[in-house]
Amino acid sequence: MSMPDANGGSTLAVLTNVALCAEALNAAISRQHQLPGLLCLYGPAGWGKTSAAAYCANRYRAYFVAAKSVWSKKAFLGAILKEMGVSPARTISDMADQVAEQLAVSQRPLIVDEVDHLVAGNHIELVRDLFESSLSPILMIGEELLPAKLKKWERFHSRVLRWVPAQAATIEDAQHLRKMYCPQIKVADDLMDRIARMANGSVRRIVVNLALVQEAALAGGVTKMDLGAWGERELYTGEAPVRRIAA
Repeated sequence: MSMPDANGGSTLAVLTNVALCAEALNAAISRQHQLPGLLCLYGPAGWGKTSAAAYCANRYRAYFVAAKSVWSKKAFLGAILKEMGVSPARTISDMADQVAEQLAVSQRPLIVDEVDHLVAGNHIELVRDLFESSLSPILMIGEELLPAKLKKWERFHSRVLRWVPAQAATIEDAQHLRKMYCPQIKVADDLMDRIARMANGSVRRIVVNLALVQEAALAGGVTKMDLGAWGERELYTGEAPVRRIAA
């Protein structure tokens, strides 16, 4: 999920999961030398993990890649090297050395989103190799069951400095997002409460509904939308609508 740039940086910084992500990454960067430096941010889809990581990547000048289900080890390393601006070597071993060397020299963290794909492909030990060779902090982002999946790799699991469970979006998060996504209209608190409750913790659902509200307000030529004005219109819940087909 993308976040707007204009006037959005300070607003995004106060979201719950952004603060948690930044705190963990800062702890890894400033850790004592003998401590492990792997981090794991995990939680349900739509809870704003990727947006939090993207903010932290910008704040801490971290390299950032999002894994894909079809990636091999070589594709994973190639994506990191592309992010680093380094021409890849020919072999996987040499590419891993390139990544580790660049992490060590630059002293910049690495953030890997959608890391569940690396686990599914049995490529996750490569992340540990990169950490062991560089000692640079590496933040992994994945779904709710990621910590349980990683227990299979004991040597990896033991090198995680912090496990960071993403938190459900709060009404305060929703109010901060209102400033970012509804700059042209005023969304009343009663409608915001409804949006936050129906989101069931999902930042993505809050954002989609705020966009719907602003679109409806602008189409109706009004600058304020409350629960009464919204009326019987539906809000986005993430569920597919039930279709009734006449016999």
